[in-house]
Amino acid sequence: MSLLPVEEAKRRILHGVKTTKVKNVQIDRAAGRVLAKDLKAKRNQPPFAASAMDGYAVKARDITKTPAELHVIGQAPAGQQFSGRMLVGQAVRIFTGAPLPQGADTVIMQENTVTKGDSVIIGQSANKGNFIRPAGLDFKKGNVVLSANTLLNARNTGLCAAMNYAKVPVRKKPTVAILATGDELVEPGGKLRADQIVSSNSTALAAAITAFGGKPIDLGIVPDKLNHVERAIKKASQADILITIGGASVGDHDLIGPAFENLGIKLDFWKIAMRPGKPLIFATRGKQRILGLPGNPVSSLVCARIYLKPLIEKMLGLTSTDDLGKAKLAIPLPANDLRQDYLRAKLTRDARGQLIATPFPLQDSSMQLTFARSDALIIRSPNARYARKGAVVSFLPIDF
Repeated sequence: MSLLPVEEAKRRILHGVKTTKVKNVQIDRAAGRVLAKDLKAKRNQPPFAASAMDGYAVKARDITKTPAELHVIGQAPAGQQFSGRMLVGQAVRIFTGAPLPQGADTVIMQENTVTKGDSVIIGQSANKGNFIRPAGLDFKKGNVVLSANTLLNARNTGLCAAMNYAKVPVRKKPTVAILATGDELVEPGGKLRADQIVSSNSTALAAAITAFGGKPIDLGIVPDKLNHVERAIKKASQADILITIGGASVGDHDLIGPAFENLGIKLDFWKIAMRPGKPLIFATRGKQRILGLPGNPVSSLVCARIYLKPLIEKMLGLTSTDDLGKAKLAIPLPANDLRQDYLRAKLTRDARGQLIATPFPLQDSSMQLTFARSDALIIRSPNARYARKGAVVSFLPIDF
């Protein structure tokens, strides 16, 4: 079986993916979710003409000549409409956010006034509409204020609340079942034999899935027994995505392929022309997407960044955020072979502010410390030529 190019693999994984269903969530739980429908304002904001300053509401024609002395007939605190109507020669003490009294058309800030008993002396004239926020200045009732497929954050959840939404329609988070296989694996904190290792992939992938907008479901570690692997795969049938870790090669203890075959799950492809992450499996089961990730921790996470992130984003209705960055190489790189390389690298800036990428000297796919210290993956295309120091390279940010 020939190795599949990265972009073709990604195209197949994303082809035909549908967005998840809609659910309503409380506004205080909406941050980080994706809006499923356009949101129209339920009210004007502000809902009335309001003062933008503490001061006095007046008629502009009363202060064309200053100083002007006006009779103060009452006050309008925020949240309280002045009940009367202002006539010529009158003023109302007003506070920021309060509704403009009937008859007023201008607000004079208090710094430009002097009180005199039950009167106020206006020391400076102003144009009609001064320091008044018109009704609907921010947004108007019926206007589409937020569009579907918006990723909700602190700013726009506040906007939803201002539009008077207690609940908002969002995309359900794609559920991602994580299945680790291998007799050599032990859960963190567990008792290890001399020939075992701590399982870290599931923990890292669960965190990555959460960062990508999905909901991880950890199925635990399954021993290298075909019936156990098949049972776990069946258990995950309702998840939107199934992630298997390890067991994707061709050894006697690599059971993912045989399990898929026994369960009637047909592989779309296996093996990608990339490094790290060559032994990647992709299959489908109904609407479910299945990714068989390599067992090496770095390979697993690199594949998650390249394939799982855009898959979750498409299910959420988001536009993929895989824009590549550009940086200059801190060191030369040799010519590349037939596989697309993803080199772990640090990003810094030189004295001119130019972004500099420094690949780590060792790129072994088991080196988690190197990956944890990396900021980016330098992308080296298949058959890329020798790159000199200072050459501009593309990189994929490591943003999880």
